[in-house]
Amino acid sequence: MRCSRAHRGASNFANESSFSQPETSPGPSSEPAPPWCVAPVNAAQPPALDNHPTASIAERISQARSAIEALALAADREPGAVTLIAVSKKQPEAAIREAYTAGQRHFGENYLNEAEPKLAALHDLPLIWHFIGRIQSNKTRSLAQHFDWVHTVDRLKIAQRLSDARARDPGAVPLNLCLQVNIDDDPNKGGVAAAGVRALADDIVNLPGLRLRGLMTILDPERAPAEGFASLQTLFDKLAPDYGWDTLSMGMSGDYDAAIRHGATQVRLGTALFGPRPPATPNAPETIPAKGNP
Repeated sequence: MRCSRAHRGASNFANESSFSQPETSPGPSSEPAPPWCVAPVNAAQPPALDNHPTASIAERISQARSAIEALALAADREPGAVTLIAVSKKQPEAAIREAYTAGQRHFGENYLNEAEPKLAALHDLPLIWHFIGRIQSNKTRSLAQHFDWVHTVDRLKIAQRLSDARARDPGAVPLNLCLQVNIDDDPNKGGVAAAGVRALADDIVNLPGLRLRGLMTILDPERAPAEGFASLQTLFDKLAPDYGWDTLSMGMSGDYDAAIRHGATQVRLGTALFGPRPPATPNAPETIPAKGNP
């Protein structure tokens, strides 16, 4: 049984043309609400995910999938409408293999220098790799060679360099891109301003070797997530028909519930799946937090 508007009241839905249409009802439903409808739509916290140290990666992934599917259904979307990206930064090869055995296929990395040896060691597995970190222009060739998705493009220069690198291999499939949007107008974060998204998309959409899929954001943690996600959803709904976009990449462990209610098609979870990250190696090179592009 689907969760109808009659069970939880009307709300806004992103990309309804991409998902099943909500049920229509002339009045209140006579059927009892299914269990996943009882959680309030504006709940402050997402469904709790088990971070107990004894929980296995497979158990955490199963729990996360169940929570994501329930949230999608509660938003009148198909249970498979949201892709789970496992953020595997700082995680060893063995942990990624364990996640693969549990059925996980999409993995996200923030740092190219860390990711490259992992990708080489895991080349025997049919994994889909997403780059979700800060992009340095001198690293674009490696990104284009090794990744299936790049989520953090916010400058034409970066897109052009990715295009040039990907197009060098005539047999390569197009590299999937998302434009990172600074929806908070935070001067300390990367991302194109909302007002500049259309112009940047116009410049990128026809570059060879690339497929522009949609938008991505990382919210200011001090801002109510529903506000930021609603703003990006509105922008996406306005522009997506013009470019054929199908991807809204937003939501992490602390706010993925709000992201799904506002149309996210990809959410990024890390420690909720793998547990605490291993401590840094004493002599490891310093890395830059993934705030977007310079």
